Amino acid sequence: MDIASNDDHPLRRLTLDQLRRRTSMKWRTHPDDVLPLWVAEMDVPLAAPVARALTEAIAIGDTGYPAGTAYAEALADFARERWGWDGLAVERASIVPDVMLGVVEMLRLVTGPGDPVIVNCPVYPPFYQFVTHMDRRVVEAPFGPGLRLDLAALEEAFARSTDDGGRAAYLLCSPHNPTGTVHTAEELSAVAALAGTYGVRVVVDEIHAPLVTAEAAFVPYLSVPGGESGLSLMSASKAWNLAGLKAALALAGPAAADDLARMPEEVGHGPSHLGVIAHTAALREGGRWLDAVLNDLAENRRLLAALLAEQLPAIAYEPGPGTYLAWLDCRKLGLGDDPAAAFLARGRVALSAGSDFGTGGDGHARLNLATTPEVLTEAVRRMAKAVG
Repeated sequence: MDIASNDDHPLRRLTLDQLRRRTSMKWRTHPDDVLPLWVAEMDVPLAAPVARALTEAIAIGDTGYPAGTAYAEALADFARERWGWDGLAVERASIVPDVMLGVVEMLRLVTGPGDPVIVNCPVYPPFYQFVTHMDRRVVEAPFGPGLRLDLAALEEAFARSTDDGGRAAYLLCSPHNPTGTVHTAEELSAVAALAGTYGVRVVVDEIHAPLVTAEAAFVPYLSVPGGESGLSLMSASKAWNLAGLKAALALAGPAAADDLARMPEEVGHGPSHLGVIAHTAALREGGRWLDAVLNDLAENRRLLAALLAEQLPAIAYEPGPGTYLAWLDCRKLGLGDDPAAAFLARGRVALSAGSDFGTGGDGHARLNLATTPEVLTEAVRRMAKAVG
């Protein structure tokens, strides 16, 4: 394949046979007769600028340890161009191995063992796994109507978590996984105000930030009034399908600079140098490719909605403006708490089990729609047959 030409419909370029040659988690967890629409990997070729940067680095043996601020500088320029945000300060950015390991390090800075960490459920399962593994306790603040932040529930969780005078953190997912919710500036400002009132430190996973539709607008948490004391994690990995090339950035608001400065120096040893090169190239030169992906995702959202309406009308699906994930309410199908298990066993389609996403997840499934229209169409056909 000519990598120079893959800006044109990245989600339509690879055949199922080509995809099955991959050896990543998505394509090796299940047998070959299963269509994998679960883990967050995209079925796309590598963006040409990223492929070139990696090829050039390998050609000169540039495979040592990461150094410098090129990644942070590229992200700062991307944020200015895409989101109109010029507040990403390179001096308040630190490289970390990936977003979730960065989350762990940020939570260690602002909480201690046994302290509460508030999350909005349903939410990305590693939020539960990583938080409990580091000896913190999860406090849930469920989403409200329309799968949006419930500020009353959030305030109640903040109050309950700090009523003994101890420390607490709020781990916010923005845009939200699995619902695709994109939080507004007003919502995030209200969050910051509540956090200030109750003394809760906000740590934000913003890994899906570039993956927002044209009809919505991603708002960096650190850009809103009151967000100055926040800590954010960003990466190019989701938007350019670079999960296997480890690198992310921890960002601090002006009032959190001293917190970030306390992060152990050895944390910065974990990222891959090739990962830093790839992520930097994506942010610097991968804008056209990203726009093509966003267009393909918009078409896939429309396709999925039409297919479900026609073949599985009992499934409730409201396309979210963020991420490439679809949150399917399957409770009317009568498949119990784990409809993903039935779709896998009877239809040979792998989705993520909604119950893994905490309260509000039972009876739901998460579908990764970053695939070809052909695979998406066949997956829904199989799912319909599984319940027919």
